[in-house]
Amino acid sequence: MKFFIAILTFWIAGVSANAQNNLPISGQVRDKESKKPLAFASVALYKSLDSTLVNGLITSENGGYQFLNVAPGQYYIEAQYIGYYKFRLTLPALESAPIKQAIELSADARTLSELNVVGDKAGVENKIDRQVYRADKFLGSKGGTAIDVLRNTPSVTVNSEGDITLRGSAGFLVLINGKPVQSDPSLVLSQIAANLIENVEVITSPSARFDPDGKAGIINITTKVPQAGERSFSANVQGGLPSVYTYDNLKSPLRFGADAAYNIRTSKWDFQLSGSYLRNDIAGRRVGNVNTTIGNIFTSFPSDGERSFIRYNYTGRTSLTYTPNANNAFSAGVYKGYRSQARRADIIYHNTKTNLTTQQEVGRITYFNSNIAKKTADITLGNLDYTHTFANKSALSVSGLYEQADLEGLTTNINRAEPNRETVLQSTRNPSENPLKAYRLRADYTIILPKGKIEMGYQFRNQEQKGKFQYLDLNFENGSFEIVPEFSSNTKVLQKIHSVYAQYGAKADKLEYIAGLRYEYSTRAFSAGNDPLRNLNLSNLFPTLNLQYQASKTFKAKAGYSKRVQRATNAELNPFPEREHSETLESGDPNILPEFIDLSEIGVVKDFGKGNAFLTAYNQRIKNVVNRVNSVYNDTILNRIYTNAGVATSWGIEAGTTLELTKWWQFYAGGNVYDYKIKGSLFENNVAVNSAGIVYSINANTGLKLSPTMSLQLSVNYLSKRVTAQGEDSRFLNPGLSVKKTFLKGKLAALLQWQNMDLGLLGSNEQRITTFAKNFFTTTNYIQETDIFLLNVSYNLNLLTKKSKLPVSEFGDKEF
Repeated sequence: MKFFIAILTFWIAGVSANAQNNLPISGQVRDKESKKPLAFASVALYKSLDSTLVNGLITSENGGYQFLNVAPGQYYIEAQYIGYYKFRLTLPALESAPIKQAIELSADARTLSELNVVGDKAGVENKIDRQVYRADKFLGSKGGTAIDVLRNTPSVTVNSEGDITLRGSAGFLVLINGKPVQSDPSLVLSQIAANLIENVEVITSPSARFDPDGKAGIINITTKVPQAGERSFSANVQGGLPSVYTYDNLKSPLRFGADAAYNIRTSKWDFQLSGSYLRNDIAGRRVGNVNTTIGNIFTSFPSDGERSFIRYNYTGRTSLTYTPNANNAFSAGVYKGYRSQARRADIIYHNTKTNLTTQQEVGRITYFNSNIAKKTADITLGNLDYTHTFANKSALSVSGLYEQADLEGLTTNINRAEPNRETVLQSTRNPSENPLKAYRLRADYTIILPKGKIEMGYQFRNQEQKGKFQYLDLNFENGSFEIVPEFSSNTKVLQKIHSVYAQYGAKADKLEYIAGLRYEYSTRAFSAGNDPLRNLNLSNLFPTLNLQYQASKTFKAKAGYSKRVQRATNAELNPFPEREHSETLESGDPNILPEFIDLSEIGVVKDFGKGNAFLTAYNQRIKNVVNRVNSVYNDTILNRIYTNAGVATSWGIEAGTTLELTKWWQFYAGGNVYDYKIKGSLFENNVAVNSAGIVYSINANTGLKLSPTMSLQLSVNYLSKRVTAQGEDSRFLNPGLSVKKTFLKGKLAALLQWQNMDLGLLGSNEQRITTFAKNFFTTTNYIQETDIFLLNVSYNLNLLTKKSKLPVSEFGDKEF
């Protein structure tokens, strides 16, 4: 580490010494006829010798530009502005004195008058390490969250429980505008309003500069940002129509929401402010059957009843970026999100015990169980960044990121005798607190070389998560709730990670490549109750490689490899059983090992006049794969346990296409099929695991432009049956229909959504989950609400600054 810092210091000192002999080039860009300055025009400085780009910037509000610390030599400038002809000017030799040069642009009469730029970017873009999906292409996600956008991408599936998988794996890293988030991905993604998202980037082959966390890769959410010289305001309100089906639930679901965003960007300042609120309840039922065998007693307890959700979340986000000149940029951002979910399960159980020897019934009871599990997540993120760009285009950036997630839960469980439900058989409460605090400090340095660039950096991560889990049982004699030590515990996990990386990227003729290596030293200290402290220290290398070959203008091939890690959570480590509800306990393994993953892929991309298509073959090998498996706790309770289950492998093919069939008909489809195998053992090698099966998913939509102001989109998400370590999950279908009408030249839009289309015909939005072993069998059909109708009204207003009447090029990164 000291060697790395010494090399970095030496390089910076050398660059600073050379900069003392450099000189500035400055001036003003203006209209040739009126002599008025042109704000936010694009200006680029090139070396005359080989046309190498030295620097690029946009002019200030008074049309001014300034290139600092330019080495002596011969240069030329190119300036452009929409509505004007591009202009090239050769400068006098830069020797001992600064150069000040005015640039006058001539108006293009063909475009300057009543200029109206209309463009429609492609819905999918393929890059060397990722696929980029435009959020506004999926009408069905409007008014929803990032999860609703993600379910349209071919790599991602979302099941009936809201569980998200990327290429079949539940573990992935979430970035927001490039900033990593350590909280549960589902919690974070369910808080981000879809209307505020610009793109969703699915990074399946990350390079070494990214954290290696996430066994399936990375999902990066980029939010909308205005162009330079622009102010913008957008607002969206949503309301849900009354439910078509109520499923005899206790309460009718409520659905409404709103979000708004305001952005202003000048040549030096970029300010963004946004907020959202969403209430999105859903009705439903569950039908289940569980049986256990202990000795010669067979116990069966089928169940049926309500399973509904009351869900709401709200968020606020602000960021500020200050760029005083082309060499320095400062940025800061804060994100605040709160989510609450209360799941109600009012279930009738029919419990029957049979003696297998005599085949005689030895017990029977019917009871009503009311179980309400409420979970809340209060997440705060903050970042502070600084970037310095040197005269030779090398750059040094330092950043700090802080994250706090207050996770709390309360499960109330009451068993009442049927049929009058007046006699209380049992009453319990499960309060929990599971706060997470994390911060990271990072420094990155980029060296620009004639044919490529070197990136290197160091990062320190500190993450602490404490847990307080209690099980309280009602004492019928005194009416108080008393703690049950067997199911109560305090936990703490502290992880510290030091990492350094280096990677080299270049483009040689038609070949583009990025090769890198990351080293991490990590420590994990876990304590639970009075058990001894458990330490795990690891030292690992994470190599990465990305290749892309541009065979022609319309065809390219690419390949990638990366090694990744999935670290255990507090829940996966906690050995004390937590009473989830009437028939389930949940616990972890304090000695659980991280999963180590090898990801490989190879694919092709074809662009054609009316769309594009891609095909990728991939392999995923997971060592120490973690599964949540069941065992029998007693005759009516199963214990769910997180534990390492062996080695899992996936071989898959992923494909997608975007087609513009006619001017009024567009089609998008993506699919993923993979062969999943898991082999190993559970419970100290007492139970063998050897499961395999083929899984596939299809996400598709087609859009029809009925008129210049009206469009229609039909979408479908389908996930096939898939095997698990002890059973299988049934198929899952979710179709939808959206109709959009715009007014006021596109500023106002109304959108009618028909979600979870079913009409009693398709079996939409329901899924059966089954697990079994030699002494138990459980199957549950989760039936979620279908035929939901929502109305969204959106208003978008872009206010160009008075000095800028035309759209301009955009420079700079989106900040968190």
